[in-house]
Formats: sequence, structure tokens, C-alpha cells
Amino acid sequence: MALFSSLTPVFIAIICVLIGVIMKKTNGEKEKRDTKSKHPSRPWVDEDLKDGTDHPLEEEEGDEEWQGLEENVAHVPFTGERYSEAEMIKRSRIFYELLNKRRSVRFLSDEPVPREVIDNVIRTAGTSPSGAHTEPWTFVVVQDPDLKHKIREIVEEEEEINYKKRMGDRWVNDLKRLRTNWIKEYLDTAPYLILIFKQVYGRLPNGKKKTHYYNEISVSIACGILLAALQNAGLYTVTSTPLNCGPQLRVLLQRPANEKLLLLLPVGYPKKDATVPALSRKPLEDIMVVM
Repeated sequence: MALFSSLTPVFIAIICVLIGVIMKKTNGEKEKRDTKSKHPSRPWVDEDLKDGTDHPLEEEEGDEEWQGLEENVAHVPFTGERYSEAEMIKRSRIFYELLNKRRSVRFLSDEPVPREVIDNVIRTAGTSPSGAHTEPWTFVVVQDPDLKHKIREIVEEEEEINYKKRMGDRWVNDLKRLRTNWIKEYLDTAPYLILIFKQVYGRLPNGKKKTHYYNEISVSIACGILLAALQNAGLYTVTSTPLNCGPQLRVLLQRPANEKLLLLLPVGYPKKDATVPALSRKPLEDIMVVM
């Protein structure tokens, strides 16, 4: 009995060691499983504005896999424009004055717009920088009256629900002063509708997915350049992000599942009796910080 009593602490110590080894092994295996199940960090992937009709996609291809991009892009000499300080100041002021006249116009005329102008402003938008130069944008230009009207029907149906149920009282009240509602007459009257889709990924010739880095940021920059190009050409628009309409519009326009609607722009000339809210912009000292 005395021998058993003296050996008890030893047995307890051995049992504790065995339990520790088993737990460590179990935790190690769990960590390995968790590591395998986790997707690698992809900070360039945008999670907002998801399309509700997404289909399950195959696992992301290995990061090291060939993306179909040229391994060595030739670099060529670059010569940029160089202006005197006085000319720089003049040009920057003139460009600011031009874009400061830009307004969101909801009363658009049905007067025809030269198609070449639309081609040129979209070419201009296509000069935008993009992540790894993947150019993840598609600009869908709609001029067919029947198709424009179908777009209007989809947008107005969803927008009425948005205003009455989804957006909430604060949002709706904030919009009252701008006199906006779910009626979008300009979708019929504007000679062109430009729908800008972001390509959340591309396809390689072999059918595998091609990563489009920072696709939403890239397409958003392109949209800004497009707005500037329209203003420069004397055309007007209102930036429209039709909530909950993306999937239906994508299907209507027969766009693939990798494209998600980012922006809808009706484009044309303002009506002769068009009005805009008397808004002011923040002064420079409120939007710029010099360190």
C-alpha cells in the first residue's frame, strides 16, 4: 500500500504528460485543417455590390499560376508634356472651372447626340489605370427605345420599393430637398444610357479564372474619367446606382455572371426648361489637408 502511495504522483505526472501530448497533436491537426480551409488574403477583392444571382464558382486558382499576362512587357521611352508654371496654373484653373459646372441633370432632352462622341468619351474612360492593367470594365451603351424602356421599368419598380421600404426615413428625408423620387423619366428620354459593369474576374483562353485586382476601385476611377469626358464634350448625366436592380439588368443585357453593375448613366443634352438644385460645394480648406 505504501509502495502504491509513493508511485501515485508518478502515475499522475505521466498521465498529465500524455494528455498534454494528445491535446497538442489534436490542436496541431485542427490548425492545419483551418489553414487549408482559409482562403489566402486577397486585399484587392471587393466585397460590396455583390450580385444576388451569383453562381458558386470553382476555387480560386493558385496565386502562382500563370494569369495569361505577358511575362516581360517591353518598356519604351516616355516623354510627357511639360508646361511653364504660368501655363500649368492657367490650364488647371480652366479645367477646374469646366468641371465645377458639372451638375447632376435629371431633365434630359431626347435630342440626338453624335455616336462618335459617345465612342470617344468611352475610349477616354478606357485610359483609366487598373490593378495589374487588367482593365476590368465593360461599358454597355443602350440606344434602342424599347430596351431603354425595359430598363426604366426594372429600375422604377425596384426604386419604388427602395423609397417606401428599404431606404429608411432618414435617407428618404435627406433626398426630399433634392426633389428626387423613383420616377426616372430620363431613362426613356436620354438618347443614350451607359451602364458600367465591373468584371470581378476574367477568363483565360483555357477557361480558368483570371484575377482582376482592385476591380471596383479601377472601374470607379474609369467612371470619374468618363464623367469628366462627358462634361468636356458638353453632355450631361446623373450618376445612378439603381439599388437591387443589378442582377435583373445584367440578365436583360445578356452580360456574363462575372460582371456586376456599378453605375448607370443617362447621357444627353439638358431640356430647355431643366432645373437643378441650388447647391454649393465645400471650399478647398474643407477638403484638403496639407501636411
